[in-house]
Amino acid sequence: MQSSLSKIVAWFDSYAVDASFDETSSRIELLRVLPFIIIHLSVLLVFWTGVSWVAFITAVVLYIVRMFAITGFYHRYFSHRAFKTSRPVQFIFALLGNAAGQRSPLWWAAHHRHHHKNTDTPEDTHSPVLYGFWWSHLLWFMANRNYKTRLNEIKDYAVYPELIFLDRFDSLAPLSLLVLLLLSGWLLGRYFTGLHTNALQMAVWGFSISTVVLYHATFTINSLSHMFGRRRYDTHDHSRNNWFLAILTLGEGWHNNHHHYAGSARQGFFWWEYDLTFYILKLMALLGLVYGLKPVPDRKRFAHEQRLVYE
Repeated sequence: MQSSLSKIVAWFDSYAVDASFDETSSRIELLRVLPFIIIHLSVLLVFWTGVSWVAFITAVVLYIVRMFAITGFYHRYFSHRAFKTSRPVQFIFALLGNAAGQRSPLWWAAHHRHHHKNTDTPEDTHSPVLYGFWWSHLLWFMANRNYKTRLNEIKDYAVYPELIFLDRFDSLAPLSLLVLLLLSGWLLGRYFTGLHTNALQMAVWGFSISTVVLYHATFTINSLSHMFGRRRYDTHDHSRNNWFLAILTLGEGWHNNHHHYAGSARQGFFWWEYDLTFYILKLMALLGLVYGLKPVPDRKRFAHEQRLVYE
């Protein structure tokens, strides 16, 4: 069991775990996950801060930008190498994803790759079918055994020092975003009084509310997308397509499609399947920011019509 001091230091330096840390245990150390709890509790400050249009719009924009960094880069790029990009763009979106408070791209992608190798089997990190909704939704990443980054799963990106830096100091980006929101709210409240906002209001809406909604929208793909929806493809797992979750997560809700063929840059396989993440990636490709977007081969996309049998 880690000492209290070690757990607090680990809030800022994820590599700072003492020799007593048990990385095989499912134990949840309350002190270690306290920042996650505090972020949720801080949402209640909205009853003191109220709302303004500028604070609300900031929350929405930061939700969309950070969700795209998670869906487009943490997931489709870092986890599945579904397209290519330059090192500067790679780092910018790694930083934006990190600002979502879902730890580093190396940690996120490594656990996700492990999930795909073991989906809905006893080795799966977060199967709702085997371990229940709450474990798959959020308790899994609080457990000691899932705290460290599975570097053996992400060797291809662990060669970049800047990504290792984000992996070690994974609280730096969200804390920096919080400071920027406090500062911008203070400046707006002081010099643009007609906007009716202030430092705390901007922090509560732009960081707390936006981040908590982003958390749970993302988490539904691990939990609800393996429980509710339709199955176009007869995959070995319980993945499902869910149009509502696709709206919340900019296209990630087409989860059965994704588990059928994970290597594609698009998850909405057909024109009627909304996939905002893919549309943004297409725009970025036109601008030369990304390239090599991997398509869905027709033999995979129409496999359900051919009554493909999984062996």
